[in-house]
Amino acid sequence: MSAERQNKRYFWPSLFIGAFFAGAVLWCVWMYKVVERTRKQQQEGFFVPQPEPGAASHFTNAPVAPSRGTQMRTNSALVNTNGMVWVPGGTFWMGAEDGRPDETPVHKVTVDGFWIDTTEVSNQQFEKFVQATSYVTVAERKPDPKDFPDAKPELLVPGSVVFSPPTNAVPLTDVSAWWEYVPGANWQHPEGPDSSIAGREKYPVVHVSWEDAVAYVKWAGKRLPTEAEWEYAARGGREKQPYVWGKELVPNGKWQANIWQGQFPNENTGTDGFKGTAPVASFAPNGYGLYDMAGNVWEWCADWYRPDYYAQSPAKNPAGPDDSFDPEEPGAKKRVQRGGSYLCHESYCSSYRPGARMKCTPDTSLSHTGFRCVRSNGG
Repeated sequence: MSAERQNKRYFWPSLFIGAFFAGAVLWCVWMYKVVERTRKQQQEGFFVPQPEPGAASHFTNAPVAPSRGTQMRTNSALVNTNGMVWVPGGTFWMGAEDGRPDETPVHKVTVDGFWIDTTEVSNQQFEKFVQATSYVTVAERKPDPKDFPDAKPELLVPGSVVFSPPTNAVPLTDVSAWWEYVPGANWQHPEGPDSSIAGREKYPVVHVSWEDAVAYVKWAGKRLPTEAEWEYAARGGREKQPYVWGKELVPNGKWQANIWQGQFPNENTGTDGFKGTAPVASFAPNGYGLYDMAGNVWEWCADWYRPDYYAQSPAKNPAGPDDSFDPEEPGAKKRVQRGGSYLCHESYCSSYRPGARMKCTPDTSLSHTGFRCVRSNGG
């Protein structure tokens, strides 16, 4: 056989093999990019596509948030569930027999399944929201004197309420002994204007009011959990347990959440590893794979607050009362908060229990308050 005929005989097989290997290389490169993109989305906790600057927007259903007229775009169909877990629907006992009066009566509640963030919303996530929308939080806006007729003029400046521990033991009946309105404090400056969130990207965002949280969840195509959804998720499948991890506060001598150790409010020994807020997911998750459902920061819920709501709550998917009433402050309408914070101590509130309830006016922001999002299965 001539050399020319022999070369022709091997030409097509060689070409086919070369094309096969070239295609395999291109496929590997493509898969690597897909994996890296997915990993990045999972680390960020959510992904909301945004149009390029100057491009026509394909976002619909655009709500207007209370942010000096800033219009925010959202499209729940484009929001995936990275950073969330599915909590299957079910029935549970809501409330606590050995808690405060507003945690009773203990009653059976059924909720439909829903998606929920595995962690509290972080500084990094909230910063993406602000960058995308130019949103201005309540703490960053100048208070309207009409809303605070008795306030001192020097306090009518942008700011928020910051935990300021006293140097000595104080009576636990006067919260002003450890809370202080600090001008310039906000989510970017948690302790005041001289502080920052640099290096705290994975910490939960704080100094967010209920209004701020609602603006964020609308942008993300999600929503705040109802109080019933929150407690059902927090219990993680455990029935009538005092803590989200079980029966003992410190099983085997190991702290399970970021809460206060020592003498409240003047001495936190930080035995759990933290004296302030902790990065999200610093402690083990509950039965549903959710982190920080006890301690770290309080979390806003969608519901209005009433101490007597449990006596009349619907048995399925309760969404809270139609209005708010707090006998401790009859003139102030309040929303529900859940989960407790790093400031909770058994001598004061012990609100790291899954049945514990708290309430606050929707325009209030504090240095121990954040939130997480949920999403219904249909969007």
